[in-house]
Amino acid sequence: MSEHRYDVVVLGGGIGGYTAAIRAAQLGKTVAIVERDKLGGTCLHQGCIPSKSLLRSAEVYATMKKSEEYGISANSIEVKFDSVLNRKQRIVDQLLQGLQFLMKKNKITVHYGNGRIIGPSIFSPRSGAVSVEKEDGDIETLLSSNLIIATGSRPRSLPGLEIDGTHILTSEDALRMESLPKSIIIVGGGVIGVEWASMLSDFGVAVTIVELDKRLVSLEDADISKELERLFKKRGINLVTGAKVLPDSVKVTEGSVTLQADKQGEIVELTADKVLVSVGRMANIEGIGLENTDIKIDKGVIRVNRFMQTTESHIYAVGDVIGGLMLAHMAGHEGILASEHLAGQTPHELRAHLVSRCTYTRPEIASVGWTEQQAVDQGHKVKIGKFSFKGIGKALVYGDTDGFVKVIADSETNDILGVHMIGPHVTNSISEAALAQLLNATPWEVGQTIHPHPTLSEALGEAMLAVDGIAISG
Repeated sequence: MSEHRYDVVVLGGGIGGYTAAIRAAQLGKTVAIVERDKLGGTCLHQGCIPSKSLLRSAEVYATMKKSEEYGISANSIEVKFDSVLNRKQRIVDQLLQGLQFLMKKNKITVHYGNGRIIGPSIFSPRSGAVSVEKEDGDIETLLSSNLIIATGSRPRSLPGLEIDGTHILTSEDALRMESLPKSIIIVGGGVIGVEWASMLSDFGVAVTIVELDKRLVSLEDADISKELERLFKKRGINLVTGAKVLPDSVKVTEGSVTLQADKQGEIVELTADKVLVSVGRMANIEGIGLENTDIKIDKGVIRVNRFMQTTESHIYAVGDVIGGLMLAHMAGHEGILASEHLAGQTPHELRAHLVSRCTYTRPEIASVGWTEQQAVDQGHKVKIGKFSFKGIGKALVYGDTDGFVKVIADSETNDILGVHMIGPHVTNSISEAALAQLLNATPWEVGQTIHPHPTLSEALGEAMLAVDGIAISG
């Protein structure tokens, strides 16, 4: 058994944890991270990066299948899935090496093992002590003035859909598939579900989505959902919305899964090689010693204030473990905010509705701010600007003109309330809209920004001008 002292100990080495650690180190703190697996967490190993690598391969395959449209004749196009997986792993490994370098550069010590809060330390009642159980059974004790909990989340399941990792999968199981199934049922039409649907469909898998809500990506603007559903149906993706999986109906046989869904009284029976359960995620709050603290839990997540402090002021929590928008970039920002606050600074308060949201389907979805319905519910009188990618030269050059940009503004103050995009590479354009909202810009001001031609970003500029009916190309 050994003992170590630090200014800050971070439980969890995912993006929220390692970003917090780096910022604390930049502010002169001695920092340690406790990580039970690999640095990078879900984002790097089971989420953002590997899934986007697969999505990119699927996009390339889909483009190559229509290469004649670009004047290119390509024969014998096939998916070599083992090579797709190898590319994914190379990307993950390269980013992991970069993270390990950042730990050394910032003099951050990484303790590998299961971390657990064991209460106040021996040298200060306001300090924290964490035990780290290592793989070989050895125990390390870390003493610190501040703790940051960043233990992330894991996929949820549903009654009757018992995860077995072979026939009934989580998104993490799906990333470990060594071959593509011929067919799959995806239960859940949120961000993760539609990304997998888009990817697998492009790879040639027969895809059915079963969604409890009446529309896909129900947190997005209704117009975005409508367009995505239209394009998915056009690609042959079967959509069963407004339907609940009947838990007693699920039957697993060798090589297939059959289930029934109640679609407003109509029973729909579906069979596929595999089922992917994509119904959200739940915070990892078990087994980390919260019972040894006075930290409050609310609806399965850790309660924090605007500076990410828990009800024990020297303990902070960031990322998925505090609920809200479970987004990697939000977790990283929360980590920075927590570290700056514990270092005595006064960081800007995070406004969740101004955090950009991205979905990497084909076509992509990106949004920031309120939907049209949310703006109305907030009491705003709104005016709308909309512009289709069909009028954008660069979209025609890309051969991808589906989708549009929608801008929602207050008709009295002219403030931008929300921006919603679906179309080619829109995740690369949403930051401009997010900056505009942060700076309380008006649509006219963004429209006066000269957007270079030909670029896809012109669609945003035109949509901003369309709010006041002065779009040039509209």
